[in-house]
Formats: sequence, structure tokens, C-alpha cells
Amino acid sequence: MANTITLKRRINSVKNTKQITKAMELVAASKMKKAQEFAQQSRDYRRYAHSLLSRMNQITEVEDHPLFKKRDVKRRLYIVLSSNRGLAGAYNANIMRLLAKQIIDDTSKSIKPSVIAIGKQAAQFTRRLEGVELVAAYPMFGDQPTANDIRPILNTIVELYSTEKVDNVQLIYTDLKSNILQVATCLSLLPAAFSEDGGDQGIALSNVTFEPSIQSVLDNVTERLLEVQIWQALLESIASEHSMRMLAMKNATDNASELIDDLTLEFNTARQAAITQELAEITGGAEAIK
Repeated sequence: MANTITLKRRINSVKNTKQITKAMELVAASKMKKAQEFAQQSRDYRRYAHSLLSRMNQITEVEDHPLFKKRDVKRRLYIVLSSNRGLAGAYNANIMRLLAKQIIDDTSKSIKPSVIAIGKQAAQFTRRLEGVELVAAYPMFGDQPTANDIRPILNTIVELYSTEKVDNVQLIYTDLKSNILQVATCLSLLPAAFSEDGGDQGIALSNVTFEPSIQSVLDNVTERLLEVQIWQALLESIASEHSMRMLAMKNATDNASELIDDLTLEFNTARQAAITQELAEITGGAEAIK
């Protein structure tokens, strides 16, 4: 009897857990769909900004611009995008594994690494690393980050690179390939780089007048391009987090269903054994009275 009571309690406990994981799965699926839409919009915007900057290279040399200067890398800054919460499968683990790999590579080349952490998980992980400076830590933004959220991060990056306190800036985030495939990615931000083909070449800029100056326009476009890259990485990471949380909760719900079936079978077997034993005892008692 005691065994059946314990099994009944376990079944009820697993059923309650299943309800929670199912609810979290549905919430994550809803948020994922919205996040994917925002990420798609950001991809288009970044592509057009990227094309404009590439075409500007037709009429001006950008090598002398502070954000385009290439230097020997002695100090590297990583911007790491993670989540504030867990229960998202291997989402955070994949990011931390890539960061650790990059830091090991840097250490072997005598490059001093530092980190700007976005998300509590990245900040906690970085604080445990020896020899890695945590420059700044931000909580992960909401599902729709704005330019005001990104601006402090961008200002810090531009200042550190322009004053030569870092020689290279890398962005580590999760790129959403599909609902079931998300890849931890390391993207170079600074020195600023772009494709030489420039994409759409429909508008020739050689006879265009820039106001107030070409240099001023280049300054603004370069920072906007960096801002858009960070913005898109945030949106891709947010969509990836919701996608991986949805899959993790779906797996947890499926596992709970299987466990409930196994426990129910075990419960029925134990109950049947108890009934059989009681019948045997009653029969034995009746025989003894005769």
C-alpha cells in the first residue's frame, strides 16, 4: 500500500510539471514567431546599410578612418550575447563554449581578452574566468531592443577602439538558421570591414555632393552599420533563445508523458499485486477457520 501511495504522488507531481513545461513551450513558440519577424526586418535593413557603405568606398579611401584602421592585435574585446534565464537547452552553453575557445586561442597568441557581457549568464561565466577583464555587464534587453538600448554599448566600443585600448572587437551571438538549427557565431565588428562588390551598384556616387562633408557622412554611416549589426545579433539571439526554449520544453513535456506512462504501469502492477495478496490472505484465513 505504501508503494502505491508513493507512486500516486510521483504521478501527480510529474503531471503538474508537464502542465508547466507545456505552458512554457506555448509561450516560447508565440514569442519565437514575433522575434523571427523582427529579425527578418533587421536583416534587410543591415543589408541596405552595408551596400551604401560599400558604394561609398568607390569615392573615398576609408583606411585612414579611426574605425577602419587595422593594427596588430594585442588586446581583443568580445561582446557576448546570452540570456538572463536558463531552461533554454544548450543556448547559453554553446555561447560559453565558443567564448572559452576564443579566449584559449587568444591566450596562446599572447592576446589579452576582455568582455562586454549582455545577459546575466555571460556575466556570471566571465567573472569566473581568470585573466579576462569584464569591461561592462548589461542584462539582456526585451524582445524588441531599441537604438537607445544599443547606444551605450556602441559608444563604449567606439571609444575603446578609437583610443587604441583594444585592437579588435568580436561579437559572439547565436545565429538563427531555422526553428531547429541555431549556431553560435563569432562576427568581427572592428576594424570595420565590408564586401568589395558592394551589392547593388545602381547608383553611382562619383558625382554626388555630400553635406556637410564626406568624412561626416562616413562617420555616421559607419556607426549606424555597427549599430545595425549589434541590433540584428540581438534579435537573432532573442529568436534563437525562444526557439531553443520551445524545443527544450517540448522535449521535457514528451519525457514527462513517457514517465507518466511508465509510472502508471508500475502503479497498476503494484496495485494488482496488492489486491492479489489481499485475496490470498482472505482465502488462507477462510481455509484456516474450516
